[in-house]
Amino acid sequence: MESSEEDDDFPSIESITPQTKIDSIYQSNTEKSIRKLCCELLNLKDAVEYLCGDMRAKYLAFLRVSEEVIEMEHELVELRKHISAQGILVQDLITGVCHELKEWNQSNADNGEAQPFLEISEVEDSLPKEAEDPKMLFLEKIDVLLAEHKVEEALEAFDAEERNSVELKGSGDTSSEASSYKSAFLERKAMLEDQLVEICEQPLIGTAELKNALSALIKLGKGPSAHQLFLKSYGLRLQRKVEVFLPSCSVCPRTFPATLSRLVLSMISLTTKDSGSIFGDNPIYTNRIVQWAEWEIEYFVRLVKENAPSLETVSALHAASVCVQDSLKYCSMLESQGLKLSKLLLVLLQPYIEEVLELNFRRARKMVLDFTGVDESMPSSPHFMSPLSAFATSSDNSLIDSGIRFMYIIEDILEQLTPLAVLHFGGNVLTRISHLFDKYIDALFRALPGPSDDENLTELKEDVTFRAETDSEQLALLGLAFTILDELLHPMVMKVWSSKSENQEEGNKNIIPNTSTTELKEWKRHLQHSFDKLRDHFCRQYVLTFIYSGEGKTRLNAQIYLSGNGEPLPSLPFQALFAKLQQLATIAGDVLLGKEKLQKVLLARLTETVLMWLSNDQDFWAGFKDASTQLQPLGLQQLVLDMHFTIEIAIFAGYHSRHVEQIANDIIAQAKRIFSSRGINPQRARKSDEWFRETARIAINKLMAASGSDTSEIEEEHHLNLQDEMVSDSDDTASSRSTVESYESFASAIMGELESPNFTDPEA
Repeated sequence: MESSEEDDDFPSIESITPQTKIDSIYQSNTEKSIRKLCCELLNLKDAVEYLCGDMRAKYLAFLRVSEEVIEMEHELVELRKHISAQGILVQDLITGVCHELKEWNQSNADNGEAQPFLEISEVEDSLPKEAEDPKMLFLEKIDVLLAEHKVEEALEAFDAEERNSVELKGSGDTSSEASSYKSAFLERKAMLEDQLVEICEQPLIGTAELKNALSALIKLGKGPSAHQLFLKSYGLRLQRKVEVFLPSCSVCPRTFPATLSRLVLSMISLTTKDSGSIFGDNPIYTNRIVQWAEWEIEYFVRLVKENAPSLETVSALHAASVCVQDSLKYCSMLESQGLKLSKLLLVLLQPYIEEVLELNFRRARKMVLDFTGVDESMPSSPHFMSPLSAFATSSDNSLIDSGIRFMYIIEDILEQLTPLAVLHFGGNVLTRISHLFDKYIDALFRALPGPSDDENLTELKEDVTFRAETDSEQLALLGLAFTILDELLHPMVMKVWSSKSENQEEGNKNIIPNTSTTELKEWKRHLQHSFDKLRDHFCRQYVLTFIYSGEGKTRLNAQIYLSGNGEPLPSLPFQALFAKLQQLATIAGDVLLGKEKLQKVLLARLTETVLMWLSNDQDFWAGFKDASTQLQPLGLQQLVLDMHFTIEIAIFAGYHSRHVEQIANDIIAQAKRIFSSRGINPQRARKSDEWFRETARIAINKLMAASGSDTSEIEEEHHLNLQDEMVSDSDDTASSRSTVESYESFASAIMGELESPNFTDPEA
């Protein structure tokens, strides 16, 4: 039993499968396929070798036949000479026979013998008369010249015969014999023309041979036909060069239009020169050259479109710019030859350039608005990183990354533009940059708190990955947008456009630019307006947060002016406005360091926004117009004091604005009208403007003197306490915890007349 079990576990040697059988059974299909492919390749190799050998044999046979043809031509020439010599010999024999017969007849006549056996006239009649006909000799000569393709000799023979022959001049003999001769003459002339046309239509004809054939056609009076053949030949020559070049377009997709434009436009230049040398300055031929050149320009533009890289890529934009640059440069050279093709080229290229720009900026728009992640392939340029990273207020760098991404995309696009592309399509580029900037500003809109005037922006607020919740974050957002506008985007564009101007001065003055200075200034105004909307949105939301409490109640209402205040101090809301602006100025001094102009504009705009809200709030003015309320002169005095207090805040902090003063004066005038309509004499509450200004200054000094470590001390020590909800609202954000240390922190904006932060115009 034990041995049987061992036999089962270890089978006998006879049951082992040989290796050869395993190889035959388990040989992979891949190996079989490879062997089959190798066999096919070997067969293909043999076929190619056979084909090469067969082609070589045929080529040698062709050379042998060519040599035989040449030898045959020589033999034909020798045979023709031999026939001519034999003809002369026969003619001499006939002349000699006739002479002998004549002498024999004379001797017989003297001897009185019978009539001669053969008269001389009969011998002469038996000779072929046509051999002596010059017309037939000429036709035979022409046939020989045509058979030998001796074009020049044939032309000279035709020309001499036309000058000397009466029948060919159209005067003299009009018999049927003359008509038949003229028909034969014209038939052989047509044969010569066909030969010349055949020569011109040869694909590999040399330039000298082509010119000779064309000159011969001109001598035959076929100038228009010759010029058509001339254009066709040069067109085929250009087509062959282009077909050789096109396969390399994929190797150099960004620069191939430069080589292609050189091929096409240099051939146009050569064609124009050769046409002038062969056909002269005939206006008919000149117009045909212009028409042919326009066709070739269309052919060139079509080739550029068909072989360009994907239109939404930067390579396509670079290729399009290079195409504009080089093709217009060559076109300007052609103008010395009387060919003005620049306008046609621009008209043909415009749809293509606009499509490339549209797709590139559409791609740029997707990248700019994609806040989900950072593109690792995007280089971190220190030129952008340094000024923008100053606005990083938290560990989340989404805002900074968005600004760097925006500037990188714009720089990448502008780097592809050549000077002539900027010159002619710069207006289009500026418009698209402004639209892209608008989209980016819209994205920053969505990062700010509060509702937006644009319903679409309100719906898209959920798409933003970062939020500017605190005052410092919101100021950082504004500072980033302002830096992009004023310090990065504007100088970058002006650098590109200045290179365009230099290029125009160097040698392109004959090309009219499409991007005027007016368009450039309009572009700057558009960007400024877009930024102003973002700034105004921030100011509006900031002021609304200040005016309205958490329950939605307004702190600025008519109730604070319905009764007088014993002490001449600004009302509590305006004291709170002073503290709020002081806090914001401190934060702005830290976040917007070095952006004093922006700080000044923001504070002034906030002050304007408060007064504009007060001027336009119908509920506020309705409280004065309500007949159930009792008005007092001291209420009007308090309102006037608040307005002067607001003006003095702006003057004191260094951002005085005529607009603020104008709105305050309008509010005072409107209040006086309402009080007067209610029977209150405004003059009873009227004090001098100097009193109001001085009182406002005293109030500011008291508030500044009381501004210790915390703003609440002002309210406690001077009995300028606000309502509890106003104090709690001032602590809503982290930035509101900032302390107000001194007047310098509040007046960090540089003194000067207020204006919107516009670009610095070098031309101003």
